[in-house]
Amino acid sequence: MLKSKPFTKEERERYLSALAESRAQADPAEEMSAFFAKRLGIYENVHLGRWAEEYAHIADYLGRETASLLDIGCGTGLELGSVYARFPAVRVKGIDLSAEMLSELRKKYAAYSPELVCGDYFAVPFGEEAFDAALSFETLHHFPGEKKGELYRKIFRALKKGGRYVECDYVACCEEEEELCRKDYERRKNVREGYLHIDIPLTKARQIGLLSAAGFRAETVYENGSTAIFVADKPR
Repeated sequence: MLKSKPFTKEERERYLSALAESRAQADPAEEMSAFFAKRLGIYENVHLGRWAEEYAHIADYLGRETASLLDIGCGTGLELGSVYARFPAVRVKGIDLSAEMLSELRKKYAAYSPELVCGDYFAVPFGEEAFDAALSFETLHHFPGEKKGELYRKIFRALKKGGRYVECDYVACCEEEEELCRKDYERRKNVREGYLHIDIPLTKARQIGLLSAAGFRAETVYENGSTAIFVADKPR
């Protein structure tokens, strides 16, 4: 398991100052799938440069018997290396908006034959009690709390009784950051329609509240600066 490394007070203050400055100078928001398609060549290096440890250990937080997994916003499948290493026979269904990224995932894990769906995970049906586990990695911080709550209820229904949802994501270090990002989102989202690549993280407490409201028993099991891992269990 990973060892938590939360912000110190001084680190948090420096982080908030830098964030406020960067948001004030932010470029126009890009449509989500176009953003990632344009950056396909650097995507894996950027993500591994930030979250290599988290990718390598994310499967540690799944249940001991995981035969089926729903991977939401799977991208090129960086998190699946850990999953397949621990559960080589697991049946994976991955959903992502980017056809280009799914193509890379399909080539990388062809031997495992994952089921891949190019689409909007808010709209793609998940089924009822269809999976032992669900996973998302650095994708949901692009959506406001009400959309997250909607998705958590959908994930809850898709999991079998006793199933587990694991989320690794960017979180707000405090209410000040959450409010700063929310205002930036409200200012920039009116420029274009559809899903936009804008970060709007929530605090850990807000995340836990949304997961609990969906029916999960949820907790924060790891944090590293602005990254956190949540484990949410569906009661048996």
